[in-house]
Amino acid sequence: MTNPKTVRIVAVVLIAMLVITLAASLFGCAPAKTSTPSVDPVSGLRYVAVADLPKEAQDTLKLIDKGGPYPYNRDGVVFGNREKILPKQNNGYYHEYTVKTPGERDRGARRIVTGKSDERYYTDDHYASFRRIAEDNG
Repeated sequence: MTNPKTVRIVAVVLIAMLVITLAASLFGCAPAKTSTPSVDPVSGLRYVAVADLPKEAQDTLKLIDKGGPYPYNRDGVVFGNREKILPKQNNGYYHEYTVKTPGERDRGARRIVTGKSDERYYTDDHYASFRRIAEDNG
């Protein structure tokens, strides 16, 4: 036989749990949204965190921050933005740096492009697409 008092207690507990769950979802106990937008409003490109870049790209960023020395003689040359994917700027605004690609005998397809306003972009397909590197170091 089932005790009516026990049934009422279980029902009250279940209803209380449902009310608490509903209140939590309605009043902001859901996961917080990130304050960093997923798309750069200037370029329209998706952001990528430094921590999400390949290790070689992170190493290249460190070299850029130190001012070199760079492993390739083309590192630091002016990037012309002929593909017109990055925001339009005067010639000389952007510079490119090679990101080593394991197994490649030449420079490979990966690059970091920097702008004079300290913005940084990553491409892993030789300028066919870019992602804006998040400034908070990911």
